[in-house]
Amino acid sequence: MTNQRKPRGPYRKSAERREQILQAAYEAVDEHGERASLQEIADRVGVTQPALTYYFPTRDALLLAVLERRDVLGKELAKASGAGTHTIDAVVATTRHTTEHPGLAKLYVTLSAAATDPASPAHRYFAERYRGLAAETTRDVEAQQRAGAVRDDEPAAHLARMLLAVLDGLQIQWMHDPSVDIAAIAESFTRVLTDAAVPAREATSDRPV
Repeated sequence: MTNQRKPRGPYRKSAERREQILQAAYEAVDEHGERASLQEIADRVGVTQPALTYYFPTRDALLLAVLERRDVLGKELAKASGAGTHTIDAVVATTRHTTEHPGLAKLYVTLSAAATDPASPAHRYFAERYRGLAAETTRDVEAQQRAGAVRDDEPAAHLARMLLAVLDGLQIQWMHDPSVDIAAIAESFTRVLTDAAVPAREATSDRPV
């Protein structure tokens, strides 16, 4: 078995600096949303603003890296909370994470809206993200349908897309009105998928052959 060596010297310092910048950007966006400036991020790290471009050539590149980190941390938090490994199980934890980090949620909504334009620097990121999430969620739903935990009278791919649409839509509604309890609404939606599993199978079995 080959041991992987950790980067040394300049390479290690470069990786550490990139991580510092990304963490500073994550925190700045968490506090200020898309209004977070490159100068503020540079000040947090203690470097000049032009120095940021060595690690992240453009502001968009840095903001997209922040969103990628948000996705990773969101999944880790969902698992740590005991939400389970399936997407449906993690829905409520995901919405709670949204309300705890409004700046990151606002950045996501703002960039995803702009990314509908194929010329947007974020277009490819969001297109690939939705394709990947849809495929992953569809596999999760199919597995739970086979286990009898999720209604199977509708295509798994449709339920997966509905689930993603609910999550995105709740984020937008909550940003307009923070009093909306999106975690509770998300939980209601998951019950529509799971509590209807047995009646759906019974209805299917009652259909004439």
